[in-house]
Amino acid sequence: MSAARDDFAAALEVASTRARAWLDGLDERIVRAEVSADDVRAALGTSLPDGPSDPADVVRLLADAAEPGLVATPSGRFFGFVIGGTLPAALAADWLVSAWDQNAALRAASPAGTAVDDIAAAWLLDLLGLPPGAGVGFVTGATMANFAGLAAARDFVLARAGWDVGEHGLAGAPRVRVLVGRERHESVDSALRYLGLGAPEAVAVDDQGRMLADACAEALRDGPPTIVCLQAGNIHSGGFDPFAEIIPAAHAAGAWVHVDGAFGLWAGASPRTRALVGGAETADSWATDAHKTLNVPYDSGIVAVRDPAALRSAMSYHADYLVTDATYLEPYERVPELSRRARSVPVWAALRSLGRSGLAELVDRLCRHATAFADGIRRDVPGAEVLNDVVFTQVCLVFGDDARTREVGRRLMADGTVWMTGSRWRGREVLRISVSNWSTDDADVARGIDALTRAAVVSG
Repeated sequence: MSAARDDFAAALEVASTRARAWLDGLDERIVRAEVSADDVRAALGTSLPDGPSDPADVVRLLADAAEPGLVATPSGRFFGFVIGGTLPAALAADWLVSAWDQNAALRAASPAGTAVDDIAAAWLLDLLGLPPGAGVGFVTGATMANFAGLAAARDFVLARAGWDVGEHGLAGAPRVRVLVGRERHESVDSALRYLGLGAPEAVAVDDQGRMLADACAEALRDGPPTIVCLQAGNIHSGGFDPFAEIIPAAHAAGAWVHVDGAFGLWAGASPRTRALVGGAETADSWATDAHKTLNVPYDSGIVAVRDPAALRSAMSYHADYLVTDATYLEPYERVPELSRRARSVPVWAALRSLGRSGLAELVDRLCRHATAFADGIRRDVPGAEVLNDVVFTQVCLVFGDDARTREVGRRLMADGTVWMTGSRWRGREVLRISVSNWSTDDADVARGIDALTRAAVVSG
């Protein structure tokens, strides 16, 4: 074995040992980090050495310095944000992706990466109940999935109005109006800003954050080129917009409909929750994030566009040095990046390891734990009030006034047993529970309810 291969072997052995120790300790460690960013910075050292360092020693230093500053987000007791853990097959596949070091942009550059793209895309469309011929791109996360879908929407509605964005840009173009619910996720606003479309127009929502169909119909009257952004999974309530009512009206008005389903689009994978996304399959584009409900590593956003040509038109470009196959849509023609890792591989591994029934059971289990949280809070936690209808994986609660809710949250974080995020919803300070991790079990839910009870009793 060459010296270079020896370096690989030693460094990977350290990484594997430390990764296993980290995963093995998740059940018992506190969820919050034990040290600050300043502490980690000091432990790593801020002066770049003049000469080389042994690769294994570099990995060892990184693990020693970073581990106290890590939040146990892969733990079954992390409920702070809508981010999942990582399924075993997906994590192992992600390690292979880094080792293989493929640029999965072109069929010629990585036949294997492209083949996995094709299979994973077809499986996703089938499992989520989306049109089988839709174009699918694997992007970095939900924000870029929204960006890609809305880019296709922007170009399409402007082309129908007689304006070619690729040729003329946006200066002088007809105004594109984007209708969103008042409680959309801010990643939609970010994507619109990146696309030069500016701020959207907010449409009224109900007490669960779902867009009101009548209000949307009123806003659609006599408007300029229009995009309607709907939501599958409100970040606070878990609520779903009424797709079956809004989408036909939007299409009748000539609008493009995009669905932001970062975590909620996965409701379509289970017979028990599929009705929540009923009608969403008739939209024009969809965005989701496999790191959330599917539980694969980060860098796993997914965009789907009903008309693959619209996605290709918005994303693709030509260069003479690119070896392309005119018979197929190349992977890079569906995403913003040319240089890209084989993001579909962990997605494929997660789906292959779960199968159709396993994915449905994962979705059902997350929902069941959210319901158990809500029931247990109502039964056991003094002074707590659950604000939302628990229809998917989100639970929002308060403790009387804002000051007491903040104090309960502070004590909960200091305790470290679980992580639950403070937020503001419907004009009130809230604690938000997001059940997104495949490894969360009944014991984790019970520990979460106990931790909430302790924090509530001490602060009461």
